[in-house]
Amino acid sequence: MTIAGPSDLEGLARAAQDAGKAQAPGRGLPPVHLWNPAHSGEIDIVIRTDGRWVHEGAVISREALVRLFSTVLRKDPDGFHLVTPVEKLRITVEDAPFVAVRVDREGETGGETLTFLTNVGDAVVAGPDHAIRVETAEDGEPRPYLHVRRGLEALIARPVFYELVEMAEARDTPDGRRLGVGSGGAWFALGPA
Repeated sequence: MTIAGPSDLEGLARAAQDAGKAQAPGRGLPPVHLWNPAHSGEIDIVIRTDGRWVHEGAVISREALVRLFSTVLRKDPDGFHLVTPVEKLRITVEDAPFVAVRVDREGETGGETLTFLTNVGDAVVAGPDHAIRVETAEDGEPRPYLHVRRGLEALIARPVFYELVEMAEARDTPDGRRLGVGSGGAWFALGPA
């Protein structure tokens, strides 16, 4: 396995831009799930828990570059990779690769939708294909996540989770009385009522 160096970051950016030109129909994203490049390695990029992308210890401050890299991010059984038609580079993700930083609620009870905005500009409507799930951290705090695409999730930021809790309704479930929210015809438990 080769390790990509600092100069490779610019090369990766160029390859990601070129890959973006091969967008999947109707998705606006490159078809990374279809690519199996011959060259494989790793690059010193870490996506921190707070959503910051770090290369060789320095935060990648160019928002457009982070958004570009997010479009060629793929989760495989062996980890997270930035993938282009010619290269697949493993990166480190501390928690989830994205952070849901905003939620908007539209519609009426029973037909409402929750649209989340991620730190990389993805707008995701929660529903059967974009589930909300909540885990409990070691410290007992809830860790809420939203499925964004193809196994990639966004950690729902604490202020956004508080908004969800304010919107929540109590329901009886097989696990007892739970608070939850509805979106896109699905209902998602957030925690005990």
